[in-house]
Amino acid sequence: MSWGTELWDQFDNLEKHTQWGIDVLEKFIKFVKERTEIELSYAKQLRNLSKKYQPKKNSKEEEEYRYTSARAFLATLNEMNDYAGQHEVISENMTSLITGELTRYVQELKQERKSHFHDGRKAQQHIETCWKQLEASKRRFERDCKEADRAQQYFEKMDADINVTKADVEKARQQAQLRHQMAEDSKAEYSSTLQKFNSEQHDHYYTHIPHIFQKIQEMEERRIVRIGESMKTFAEVDRQVIPIIGKCLDEITKAAESIDHKNDSQLVIEAFKSGFEPPGDVDFEDFTQPMKRTVSESSLSNSRADGRPEPKFGGKSKGKLWPFIKKNKSPKQQKEPLSHRFNEFMTSKPKIHCFRSLKRGLSLKLGAGPEDFSNLPPEQRRKKLQQKVDELNRDIQKEMDQRDALTKMKDVYIKNPQMGDAASVDHRLAELGQNIEKLRLEVQKFEGWLAEVEGRLSMRSEARRQSGLYEAQNSSAVNSCAQDRESPDGSYTEEQSQETEMKVPATDFDDEFDDEEPLPTIGTCKALYTFEGQNEGTISVAEGEMLYVIEEDKGDGWTRIRRNEDEEGYVPTSYVEVYLDKNAKGAMTYI
Repeated sequence: MSWGTELWDQFDNLEKHTQWGIDVLEKFIKFVKERTEIELSYAKQLRNLSKKYQPKKNSKEEEEYRYTSARAFLATLNEMNDYAGQHEVISENMTSLITGELTRYVQELKQERKSHFHDGRKAQQHIETCWKQLEASKRRFERDCKEADRAQQYFEKMDADINVTKADVEKARQQAQLRHQMAEDSKAEYSSTLQKFNSEQHDHYYTHIPHIFQKIQEMEERRIVRIGESMKTFAEVDRQVIPIIGKCLDEITKAAESIDHKNDSQLVIEAFKSGFEPPGDVDFEDFTQPMKRTVSESSLSNSRADGRPEPKFGGKSKGKLWPFIKKNKSPKQQKEPLSHRFNEFMTSKPKIHCFRSLKRGLSLKLGAGPEDFSNLPPEQRRKKLQQKVDELNRDIQKEMDQRDALTKMKDVYIKNPQMGDAASVDHRLAELGQNIEKLRLEVQKFEGWLAEVEGRLSMRSEARRQSGLYEAQNSSAVNSCAQDRESPDGSYTEEQSQETEMKVPATDFDDEFDDEEPLPTIGTCKALYTFEGQNEGTISVAEGEMLYVIEEDKGDGWTRIRRNEDEEGYVPTSYVEVYLDKNAKGAMTYI
């Protein structure tokens, strides 16, 4: 089945059809090009999305990725980045294998089509020229025949007329013969032209046009095959990345299956464990008795001398007024630090729990963190020290690697002096050796602190077992303690069991107040470790030293103790073993 024989008379329709085929091919190219743009845009959006949720370097988010769930999420982000890369591969392959190739092919196709139809038009013009020649020869033959016929008729008429001279008859005869000869010549020419036209026409419709149309058919079939192959490539490009995309999805699934909730829970314990023991039971407080304030003799005499009336609901205690407003003490008396007065303010107002965190922040800002992290709870201190040791060991390894590399370079220079001067690296090697020695000394220092902390942590369990016996021996040491509470009308009162109870007149906030009464002891404590009280408000203690407790831990990790009448301050609760009097308020034992 050939277009040359079946469609010999459909030149114009074939021209339109082949142009439509090229338009379809160009439409497919445009479709693939837009698909590649979509793939690139999708890949870019996926990469931006993955980058957006990646942890920032040297940030708190980076520390969160030690949890398995967070690591699984990070693995998902990385796999999505690879997933985006596969869509970029799709775009690149479609551009190179389909868009680029088809664009070049369309240009070639247009040139080939133009050539074929040019040959077809040329053949059409040739056959039309032959036809015109045939028509001209035919008309000439017809005209000559008619002229010869008229000349013959004129001769016969002249020959029959007796009045015409013989010369005129001869002239008419000769004219008729001439016309007959011209007609014969035209007939011969017409016959020859007709024969030639028939031959040209046969060649045109049975040779030239079929050959041209056959080429056009082959061109169109190649176009059809090519667009089919491009569609297969279009699908194959996607199919080639499916295994890699599937692998990305498998890795995401594997990351999800690697999430270990038990491990994450253990990491939370390791991250936030302080090493402190939970507080003990809180003693019952009896509020059925009238709440009265006891004052010293001097306060009582001053009150009587002033002659001020007693407040209706009871004024504030002179022993524990607002801690930020105090009367100036004499030079012989120790000025109580601001943080300690702030601590008393926090503990004297049970309703203001929101200021607890502020007080703890003040305690941390009293001074810069020490190098040995002694300001941290034992467990957190151990972790920080271990991290520091690991960091220093990594630094040592880096310095040693550099030293080894330089040593090898020096050996090469010694064996091949033309490559460099061996003495040029001696200075750097000596510098690296000094750095390594310094780092090793640092490691030894931090390892010593780490061993000390780990040893103390192990001692705490032993101390906890002995605390019950020690508490029984000291249960009768102290039988009185202050009980702080707030009256129903919101005014601050304090009850003391060993002093006279009475109302105290209210005072104005004029920045002048009498000195506070010393806090009563509520128990004793034993220093488990040595503590250097370098910050304001703290007190230094030696390991094994026995001291008095005047204020228990309020939840901020600090206990207030007293060595003698003029020396008191705060120590970390984890550094002491506290034995509170059972009759004191909130008595509990910290180990």
